[in-house]
Amino acid sequence: MKILIVSDTHRRNDNYFQIVRKQVPDMVIHCGDSEGCEEELSRAAGCPLRIVPGNNDFFSRLPRELELEIEGFKIWVTHGHNYYVSMGNETLKREAVAKGMDIVLYGHTHRPVIDREGGVIAVNPGSISYPRQDGHRPSYAIMEVEGKKLNFTIKYI
Repeated sequence: MKILIVSDTHRRNDNYFQIVRKQVPDMVIHCGDSEGCEEELSRAAGCPLRIVPGNNDFFSRLPRELELEIEGFKIWVTHGHNYYVSMGNETLKREAVAKGMDIVLYGHTHRPVIDREGGVIAVNPGSISYPRQDGHRPSYAIMEVEGKKLNFTIKYI
């Protein structure tokens, strides 16, 4: 199973449309700040889209967080702003462990991260619209699950 993970598109969806066509995922997970484009993103995905609201998704009716199980892995999806991720992901990871999760997917910082320390895998795909890491390259993540084998990759446009 191939899962495309994105975040912080902020209504600038052209890169998303290119990526979803190129990657042809089985599922898309959006970690927030789509700014009301959920239907447009869902139509373009051509597969199930799971999405949570971010701090800029005012008046959203989306569930604030999601707990998913994919191929036996427990995955928690949140934007992260309520867990102080701008200061680091330690609080977020402690909460994920307390929830019994294997993986936490988050956004908000616009910086890509794959962190395997501390009993849970924390992944931030960065932003495909407004990147903030060194080099400012738009980024996203791919999660590949095959049986009990799990692989995460950060990709750049």
